[in-house]
Amino acid sequence: MNQSQPNNPLHGITLKSILEYLVAEYGWERLGDRIHIQCFISNPSINSSLKFLRKTEWARKKVERLYLYSVSYDDRHGKNSPDLDEIEVESETGSEMESDIGAEMDSEIQPGSPWDRARQK
Repeated sequence: MNQSQPNNPLHGITLKSILEYLVAEYGWERLGDRIHIQCFISNPSINSSLKFLRKTEWARKKVERLYLYSVSYDDRHGKNSPDLDEIEVESETGSEMESDIGAEMDSEIQPGSPWDRARQK
């Protein structure tokens, strides 16, 4: 089973890192609203959720699907891109001038797919 899995976007990403990402992104309450699993609603913790998800395939599939959707949504909508308030538009020339914050954020954007970035964490 040491074969490479080039078509599996979750290859190399642990269930724990997926769960930690989702908790950081949504929080336990919103995660419980999105995926109706008791371990997300009643006294949630990483360890109890991992134990349940490792034993229950249907729940793990839902968590993996939400993770893939969240990561690809962030990539599609540029979560690291500057807000519109941080970009000044000169109407006379039609050119855009980015503020210092926008320039900083552009330098922090990492190349590669979102799955490669998740594996690096």
